[in-house]
Amino acid sequence: MEKRLGIILFTLLAMLTLTGCFPSNSSQNIEKVGMLIEHSINDQTWGSKGYHGLLDIEKELDMEVYFKEGVQTQPQVNRAIEEFANQGVQLIIGHSSTYGQFFHTIASSYPDIQFVYVNGAYSDDNLISLNFNSMSMGFFAGMVAGKMTESDHVGIIAAYEWQPEVEGFYEGVAYQNPDANINIQYVYSWDESEIAMDHYRNMVDNGVDVIYPTGDAYSMKVVEEAQNDQIYSIGYVNDQQSIGGQSVLTSTIQHVDKLYLYAVEQIEKGELEGGIYNYGFTEEVISMGPYSDEIPEDFQDHLDEQLNEYIETGLLPDHE
Repeated sequence: MEKRLGIILFTLLAMLTLTGCFPSNSSQNIEKVGMLIEHSINDQTWGSKGYHGLLDIEKELDMEVYFKEGVQTQPQVNRAIEEFANQGVQLIIGHSSTYGQFFHTIASSYPDIQFVYVNGAYSDDNLISLNFNSMSMGFFAGMVAGKMTESDHVGIIAAYEWQPEVEGFYEGVAYQNPDANINIQYVYSWDESEIAMDHYRNMVDNGVDVIYPTGDAYSMKVVEEAQNDQIYSIGYVNDQQSIGGQSVLTSTIQHVDKLYLYAVEQIEKGELEGGIYNYGFTEEVISMGPYSDEIPEDFQDHLDEQLNEYIETGLLPDHE
């Protein structure tokens, strides 16, 4: 009898433990959403794109939305969250990877608020990281650069070493053009245009004729200067042909506005809980921008074929 009772208790305990390992799938009634932005909603790059995503949430999901700009430190984050909480905000989006650590520090103090941010490795029961599969977009940008360089010298001006698009760009160039030399420089800021332009000028002086600036504010200045110098560039985050015309071979576009809308919908349905999630071309939150007329049509077709195959298989060409 004691043995049978022990087995029953063990089974019940195991069932309870397993139940705790799976999402509850409980829907939430979200009425108010807040967003924290590091810089400005009027920067015409990352900040404005996040703000447009917030407006889409307001319009498409009929939710009240709030935002705060210039929130860059832990004390500023703490004050903003407290204000949002007092306003009844149930979900807070941190529109930068830097908010991952800030949210991780304070999320447990607000168990009834769901925290969301982008491109990071922090997660918790009420903390979600939405990551772009940036290596793949860097790879296809690299293929374009490898194809279109005439000097066999290409460059990427990245914000940080951890950006997956840096490795992707390197591999994409090497796959398309094994003879190409790849110049990689880091700004260690998303917006420091002066440092980025120093890197740009050094690259041009050393024969680079295709440049991929993977930052925020400085990417626009690099694209403009590349057009003036009659060399090629590849846009980042937004379609930047409006800035650099046909000198912009294509752009790797991150639809963070679509990503936020999708995530809030899934959270409200109870289908997205605390954790780290990756999204990319397959979910249509990353896309390639319009191709420049400078790119041969047969290569445009080839690139589209490779991209469609990647969407179907999840394998980049050099991984096959």
